[in-house]
Order: sequence, then structure tokens, then C-alpha cells
Amino acid sequence: MTPALLDSRLPLVAAPMAGGPSTPALAEAVAAAGAFPFLAGGNTTADQLGADIAAVRRLDVSFGVNLFALPPRSIDEAAFAAYAAELAPEAEAHGITLDPAPHSDDDSFDDKLELLTSSPVPVVSFTFALPSADHVAALHAVRSTVLASVTSLAEARAAVRLGVDGLVVQGPEAGGHSATHDPSRCPDPIQTSELVRQVLAAVDLPVIAAGGVDGPAAVRRLLAAGAQAVAVGTLLLRTDEAGTSPAHRTALADRSFTSTTLTRAFTGRPARALRNGFIDRHQETAPTAYPAVHHLTRELRRAAAKAGDLDRLHLWAGTGWRSAPEGPAGAVIDHLATGI
Repeated sequence: MTPALLDSRLPLVAAPMAGGPSTPALAEAVAAAGAFPFLAGGNTTADQLGADIAAVRRLDVSFGVNLFALPPRSIDEAAFAAYAAELAPEAEAHGITLDPAPHSDDDSFDDKLELLTSSPVPVVSFTFALPSADHVAALHAVRSTVLASVTSLAEARAAVRLGVDGLVVQGPEAGGHSATHDPSRCPDPIQTSELVRQVLAAVDLPVIAAGGVDGPAAVRRLLAAGAQAVAVGTLLLRTDEAGTSPAHRTALADRSFTSTTLTRAFTGRPARALRNGFIDRHQETAPTAYPAVHHLTRELRRAAAKAGDLDRLHLWAGTGWRSAPEGPAGAVIDHLATGI
């Protein structure tokens, strides 16, 4: 029998959601309900991540931390400058001037990895790319389980060669950023359950399935496909314990939004969001340039959130967003566990 990747009563995982939603309070609530919580280490400082880890560690529950792996990538500076100029009127609507110079970084990866090797956590997962073999070895040396997020068979095979302990297989229906290792590629249109079956037929590693979870039937379907556990993100966004912004919460309940779409418009790499005017205006011209585009639009997005401007805000959401309820996170976990 394949050993269990995660120490939790239920085969359910609170997906890491960077930018605020994944709080220690959310981790506490989902752990109390029997699911496995993740903290989001992306788009935050090492100090803040350390504080969040300390808060969850005091709960005496098993948990994981997700990091963004950002290997250096060249960008088309002319295309970036043209996009910055294109977005200038959007910024002017909020009294902001965008910096046309591209800024890039590695999301303080080394500092965060040092934190996780000096103060180990049970599970560490990576998104956007694979860590190095040395990174995996360093985490294994402190007895952390290492997971890699993948969106294709090729990515899964590469992760196996690296020696990770398991895979987070993300289908294209997932909300927020796609985990694709190639940001110029949009994930193939495939149901998460079918992608899980394909991966399990090709590699010998346990799998956590993510993407398209809109209720207990989806959970059962993914478990039947062979996943050891199922990750849920979007359905937790409106819960009491999530750190989701008020504007984002409002949008998720706004019936005027009728679809989600994958877009590079806000950050320069594919991410699924509620389709709004900003996406419609800039979808075709947004360059593949993460994190440069993320930094370019950050102040505009912050201003839009503060003003409740849903037309210019990155409203991350998976295809099951209509099923995201208000109320305690534990009730979401209880509902998803129906029949398993």
C-alpha cells in the first residue's frame, strides 16, 4: 500500500492561496475539521511566513507550507514596456503611475528555504517550477515530505526524477495561478480526474488532486480516479477564517460575473479568475513575464481592491466558484467529506 503523504483524518487539503486567504486561522479551522492545512509562502516575506508558521505550530497539528519556485527567465523588454504603456490609463483611473521598468525577483526563495530547513515543517510543496535536487535533499534531511505541483505528464515525470515524495496534480479548472512550469503555456483542457489517471498510469508516486472541486461529488470522483487526497481552495475563499479581501468576497457572490477564464493580464503567467473588464481589455496583449507583470500591476490591484473596483481587480476563482459559501471553514470541509 502506498504510504500516506499527509497526516489528516480526512483525504482533504486546504490548498495554499497566496496573497492573504490562507491564514493561520483558516489552517486551524480546517485542521479541526479533519483536513490537512497549507500555509501559502508565496508573495509574502520570510518574516511573515515565519510568524504564520509559528502561529500554526502552536496548534500542534500537522501542516504544510507552499513555496514559489522561480528560476530566472528572460522577458521581452519591448513587449513589457508596451504593456506598461497600455495599462497607464487603468492606473490613472486610481491616480497611480506605473513604473515601466521591469522588476524581477525570486520571491525570497533562499530565505524561505533557510527558514524551512532551520525550523522544519511536516510538508513542503513547490509551485511554478521544480526545486533543485539539493533543495529536495536539504528538506529530506530535516524529515520534511516534499511535494511538487504539476500540470502535465512531462512535468510529473521530471518531478519523479528529482526524487520528490508526491505530486499535486493540478487541473486547468483550478482557481488562481496555474502551476505550469512553462508560463508561456496554457494548461491543456482536461478534467482533473482524467489528468490524475494519466499521471498515475505513468508514474509511481502518490497524488493529491486539485482543480474543479465544487462539492462532495467532485471529491469522490477525484478519489475514485486514484488521488490519495483532494485539495480545495476556491470553496474556502468566502469562509469566516479566510483572509480574502472584502472586494474579492463581494465579487464571488456577485451574479453579474458569469464565467472564469485563464489570463496573464494581471501577473504575466496563466491564472484563472472571474472574467472582468480588465481581462477583456488586456488578455490578448499581456506578455509572459512573471513576476515582472505582477510587480507592474500590484499597486493598481491594491488600489482597485481598496476602492471596490471589481473591473480592475484580480478575482482569482476556480470553475466551482458559484458553490463557495459564507460561514465557517469547518462546515465546508464537513460538506466535502459527505460520502467518503
